[in-house]
Amino acid sequence: MVKKIKKKTRILAVSDIHGDSKLVEKLAKKARDENVDIIIIAGDLTLFEQSTKNIIGPFIRENKEVMIIPGNHETMSTIKTLTETYSKTKHIHGYSVKKDDLGIFGAGYDSAIGPFWIEDEEIFKTLKKGHDKIKDIKKKIMVTHTPPRGGISEFTGISGSKAVEKAIKEFKPDVLITGHIHEAGGLQEKIGKTIVLHVARKPTIFEI
Repeated sequence: MVKKIKKKTRILAVSDIHGDSKLVEKLAKKARDENVDIIIIAGDLTLFEQSTKNIIGPFIRENKEVMIIPGNHETMSTIKTLTETYSKTKHIHGYSVKKDDLGIFGAGYDSAIGPFWIEDEEIFKTLKKGHDKIKDIKKKIMVTHTPPRGGISEFTGISGSKAVEKAIKEFKPDVLITGHIHEAGGLQEKIGKTIVLHVARKPTIFEI
């Protein structure tokens, strides 16, 4: 009997695009050239909701699957409009997506900085809601806009989220993708068994 080898999923993670369509065009080409399967955008797709033009379209034209959450610069209604407008685009704020032996779940917003934010406790509840649907899956990715409390992004003087810290401890995702703190973009750390990718405007490509 031949054992089927499961293909790894190749992911491009980024956040804090803030309506920069030129950046999106570059990212879409990068995703094509590097054979990326999924694009994950960890919030702040817009700049105070000013424009969503060409933020998702370039990825879809390259036939990429896109997963998004709101940041502190857009409302949930804007995120839902994007998912309704573009095929192969899903929001994972309080929801999850299964792909073979991989589960992806998330929660957007920040718990302190606006204009759009939710209570820290609500962030944890939202993450739990998404995680409950994939808790038995082998590999898991958690996506948040706000980074965890106690993480390396706090070198900026901005505190992370207690809810995200708690979720790491309870749900033990293999990878956390997080943004919000631009200065932390490109940094990586390990909290417990979880690899934390601080992406912001510096995209990271990885396989899982």
